[in-house]
Amino acid sequence: MQLRSLGDSELAVSPLGLGLAALGRPGYINLGHADDLGHSYAPAAMEARAHAMLDAAWAAGVRYLDAARSYGRAEAFLGSWLRARAIAPGAATVGSKWGYTYTADWQVTAPAHEVKEHSLPVLQRQWAESQATLGSWLRLYQIHSATLESGVLDSAEILFELARLKAGGVAIGLSVSGPRQPEVVRRALAARVDGVRLFDAVQATWNLLEPSAGPALAEAHAAGVGVIVKEALSNGRLAARNVDPAFAPAQAALQAQAARLGCTLDALALAAALAQPWASVVLSGASSLAQLHSNLAAPAVAWDAEATAALAALAEPPDTYWRTRAALAWN
Repeated sequence: MQLRSLGDSELAVSPLGLGLAALGRPGYINLGHADDLGHSYAPAAMEARAHAMLDAAWAAGVRYLDAARSYGRAEAFLGSWLRARAIAPGAATVGSKWGYTYTADWQVTAPAHEVKEHSLPVLQRQWAESQATLGSWLRLYQIHSATLESGVLDSAEILFELARLKAGGVAIGLSVSGPRQPEVVRRALAARVDGVRLFDAVQATWNLLEPSAGPALAEAHAAGVGVIVKEALSNGRLAARNVDPAFAPAQAALQAQAARLGCTLDALALAAALAQPWASVVLSGASSLAQLHSNLAAPAVAWDAEATAALAALAEPPDTYWRTRAALAWN
């Protein structure tokens, strides 16, 4: 894959990246996640799976790898792979996130899988943990799911601490979620410390069902902020495994375009995100080699205006989309 810069930072990324949200813990909300893992959750087995996925992604040219403190052992699995394969720091751009603590105790179902706290002590603790695990490979550190309600973008002490980390050589970003993504992105674009823009990158949900953040992400791109797209497959809702009868008309429209363009549904959904001129990198959230290889075909899909027009009606009201996402079962 042809590498490009993440915004106006010095970080190089591939158009397609690999996110480890579904690889670092037994439970996740992606449709069919338990089947993808073969209901095999021993840490050693999951680490071997993660390494195999990283090997395949690396061989295909993927050079952006994304983790978080709350993704179970994702950082540990990624760190052990980087060391085992002797990947040179800087050969890949590795991003991670702080703000959620993993609390599921390696269980598929749990009262709470992760607990959110955007406080200075959590930032300082999790930065030390991420650095200890990922070392000099860690190039981008992101606020995990920044929202207006959490107040993280209004906290001077957190913004100054992030600026201090940035001065030490790590790029600073944030991920956003929920129906108010555009507002949060715009608030982040305005964040300054000593007159200097703080955020180098933003990671947002954008897909054919939830494209509402698009205009704000275009503004971020125009300002030199790198844009990372997550959940381009809507946690599996845009893949062939979505057999919800209520989704059948949308599925038929997707299948018609996939047949016309000669690709799978998952590659089609990723191609839609890759076609956005503001997207720096689009994440694959694959949890099996078969899924990953299918996802890797996305950059070659010749997305066109006909596909855009044919699938525009799939977009859901943001509130509806996020209610549906919140109802997805951990499995």
